[in-house]
Formats: sequence, C-alpha cells, structure tokens
Amino acid sequence: MNAVIGTALLAVEQVSDKKDLYPKLSELAAGALAFAILFFFMAKWALPRLNAILEERRGKIQGDLEKAEATRHEAEQELSDYRQKLSVARDEANRIIEEARKTAEAMRQDMSKKAEAESQSIVARAQDEIRAERDRVFQELRTQVGELSLTLAGRMVGESLDKDRHLRLVDEYIDQLSGMSPGNGNGKE
Repeated sequence: MNAVIGTALLAVEQVSDKKDLYPKLSELAAGALAFAILFFFMAKWALPRLNAILEERRGKIQGDLEKAEATRHEAEQELSDYRQKLSVARDEANRIIEEARKTAEAMRQDMSKKAEAESQSIVARAQDEIRAERDRVFQELRTQVGELSLTLAGRMVGESLDKDRHLRLVDEYIDQLSGMSPGNGNGKE
C-alpha cells in the first residue's frame, strides 16, 4: 500500500508544469469532432424518436385524462339519474302506501257498514222470532186456559158448557186483560 501511495506522489510531482494541465489541441479537436458526431446522431435519430415517444406518451396521458373526465361526467350523470329515479320511486311508494291506506280505510268502513247491517238483520230476525214464539206461546196458553177453565167450570157448575161458547168467553177475557196497561212483570205497575 505504501508503494501505491509513493507512485501516486511521484506522478503528481512530474505534472508540475502548467502546459501539462491543459489538453492538447489534437485532443480538443478529437473531442469536438466526437461531440459533433454524437450531437448530430442525437439530433437526427435519438431526439426525434425520444420526442415521438414523449409525444405519444403525452397523447396517451391526455386521452386517458379525457376518458377519465368523460367517465367521471358520465358517472355524475348516472348518479343524478339514479337519485332522480330513487326520488320518483319514493314518491311512487308513498303514493301507493297512501292509496293502500285509503283503500284499507274504505274497506274497513264498508265492512263496518256490512257488519252493522248484518247485526241489525240478526236483531230484526231475533225480534221476529221472539214475537212469533211469544204469539205461539200466547196462543197455546189461550187454548190451555180455555180448556182448563171449561173443565173447571164444568166441575163447578156440574153441567157441561158448550166448548165453543166457553172459548169465546175466555178469548174475550184475555183480550180485556191484554188491553189493560202493561206492568213490569212483577204484578206492579
């Protein structure tokens, strides 16, 4: 290692002259000629190709940006359309719900009216049945009372009364009783 350092110091001592520091004219001419050839080659083939590649890349990037902008605009338009359709759908759903509510209310009222009419019909039929049963029972009682009174009167009088005449008398008596003011069923008025 000491040998390498020693050789380097020896070389520095030999280049102590000022002319040794500047390049020679032949070296400058060869360097300038090489630079001119390299510059001509770069200007003729490399730079146009590099410019074409850069222009192609710039065009591709510009096209991608335009596509991205168009896609963004289209997405915004679709989002706007979606929101509008969603709003219309919500309005339609609210309208359908309101119609269903009105229909349900109308059906409820209709069913209520039908139920009321049916209950009135049932009550009317029940009242008719009660009247018919009351009339039937009343008729049976009239017949039984007439027969019992005829039997009782026959025993008491000792002679047989005419059945038709007796029934007529009983009917008249019952009609008189039914013509009186009705009580509350306890024998009290």
